[in-house]
Amino acid sequence: MERLIKFKNNYKLKNHSKIKGLKILQGKNNFPISWLNTQGYCEYSLYLEYYKGISVKPTQPMIIGLKEHKNLETDFKKEAVKKKVKVATFEEVLEDSKKEKAISREVYVISPEFGIRGFIDEIQMTPDEFIIIDDKPGKIAYNSSINQVLAYALAFKSMINDNRKILISIRERGTDHLIFSDNFDENNEKKIKFLINRMHGLFNGIKPFIPTKNKNKCNKCRFQSYCKHFN
Repeated sequence: MERLIKFKNNYKLKNHSKIKGLKILQGKNNFPISWLNTQGYCEYSLYLEYYKGISVKPTQPMIIGLKEHKNLETDFKKEAVKKKVKVATFEEVLEDSKKEKAISREVYVISPEFGIRGFIDEIQMTPDEFIIIDDKPGKIAYNSSINQVLAYALAFKSMINDNRKILISIRERGTDHLIFSDNFDENNEKKIKFLINRMHGLFNGIKPFIPTKNKNKCNKCRFQSYCKHFN
């Protein structure tokens, strides 16, 4: 059963006074979960792009990735319209999935408690479990990508009152091939909470933005001409 989820946003997000893209929710910083992917690549690029507000052109892989991602979302919605898929609230889909499997794409999740928000590419809800899927290009599940899907699971868990098991997966974009799967267990939850706390430490000025030591990443970085660490 495919479902389109209509999220009721009862949260009032305010812009951070200094950091672009960072929001304030219930007196706490709230950042996009996608930033964890950037953090895993190079923390200092987060500083340059969002703290310093430096704007550079996206790379070709980024442009292609955004286009492919948008196409998947559009195709899903077109197919949903063709099949006359019902639009339901987040809570209604959760309740219905206790009886039969429900699938939805681009599901918005937000956690005031952990200060994170974002869109999950796909969630499969069954009477026994939830499967959170993030689509990525290529056949390698990088640590940064794993951290991102872990954060989606944490935000999702914080929004529900449900004891069903949560699984996380990374799927090769445009295919059904899963390149990573795991349980969102106690160890994984502890791991992602630690990283999220570090992220908030960066934005609160408690921790420094550490540049990558991987020269290959530096050589491909869009922020070379602005980075004091590049040589």
